Amino acid sequence: MSMTHRRAALLGCVLVLGATFPVLAQRRPGGPGHAMGPTKVGVVTLAQSDVPYRVTLPGRAVAYEQVDIRPRVEGVIQAIPYQPGHRVQKGDVLFRIDGNDYKTQAAAAKASVAQAQASLANAQATLSRYKALENKGITAEQVSTAQVAVVQAQASLLSAQASLQTAQLNLDRTVVRSPITGIAGVSTMSEGALVTANQTTSLTTVTRLDPIYVDVEESIRRINEVRDDIAAGRLKAGDKLDASLEFDDGQVFKGKGTLVSPGATVSTSTGTTTFRFQFDNPDRRILPGMFLRVKVTLGSVRAILVPQGPTTRSSIGALTAFISKDGTARKVTLTSSGTYHNAWIVTAGVKPGDKLIVDGLSRLRGGAKIAPVPVTISPDGVVSDKPSPIAAPGKVPAKAPAKAPVAAGN
Repeated sequence: MSMTHRRAALLGCVLVLGATFPVLAQRRPGGPGHAMGPTKVGVVTLAQSDVPYRVTLPGRAVAYEQVDIRPRVEGVIQAIPYQPGHRVQKGDVLFRIDGNDYKTQAAAAKASVAQAQASLANAQATLSRYKALENKGITAEQVSTAQVAVVQAQASLLSAQASLQTAQLNLDRTVVRSPITGIAGVSTMSEGALVTANQTTSLTTVTRLDPIYVDVEESIRRINEVRDDIAAGRLKAGDKLDASLEFDDGQVFKGKGTLVSPGATVSTSTGTTTFRFQFDNPDRRILPGMFLRVKVTLGSVRAILVPQGPTTRSSIGALTAFISKDGTARKVTLTSSGTYHNAWIVTAGVKPGDKLIVDGLSRLRGGAKIAPVPVTISPDGVVSDKPSPIAAPGKVPAKAPAKAPVAAGN
């Protein structure tokens, strides 16, 4: 092809493209002449209901009973008959201390008692004889002396009996028994170790784990707020407090708690007061010292449950959501008093009958034109199409394409 023919062909292509560009520009989506329709969104109708008013408080497990076992006599440990980590009953033997010395002391005390009894009997016989012979060779002074001897013999007997009781107590204390029913810990002493009376180091610890206490702290400010809400009728108090436990991993303890002791004083450093709850603990899932979350239901409030998925937090922490109003999306700020399952307990910002937008929220802005479609949302936050109404007899409704469930907020 000659140079002239090539230039002619190139010029023809340019003219064709130039004529085509205006048409492409007019057909470009979103360009001039293209009408954008309203955004289709899923909505649910909000309703007011009685919602449990629940607070979550940090708690710490405390043993129902716990005793440090210490010796009350001095001696050498002869035997440790219990099994560490196993349950022991009240009165079970935990330690045996060499009691030979205490047996000797008890025997000597018994002999002293017998001697004192003999002395008392002799003094009483002398007094009786002197009284019979008074003014017949026995003077009143001798009778008085005999009476004093009887009193002294009685005192000696009481002293001997007290010594015998002490010796017997010391002998009994060579057998160390559990004062409560519970789980015995590992012994801090071994057989052959010398122990002293009331020493600082305990021999072991016995802990009762069933039931168990859980102590929680609550600020006095919130306690007063709850009291004000009850007095104003905003909160309906329940017949009793419903308390449940939650572990660090989110598992919920199956038992329910009972309030044992309400707080009576306020900490000057934290401004909190301590409440004590009691829980049954047959499986020993809860151990003293564990940190737990205690959920306490105080009563119920009249409020609206708003699913958490379709809501967001603003940069200043305000809770916001979108509602459908006159074909447009309107952004509202919600006032929440807590949570219930996967929903916010909303007391202001929306009202019964409002249409909450739960689906189609991607890049949605306040004031945007929308086409609301009724949907349902599960407790887990999954949105799905609302079931079609039942058709009249003899009519078969047209089958609409199914919509795949999506998570709230998409």
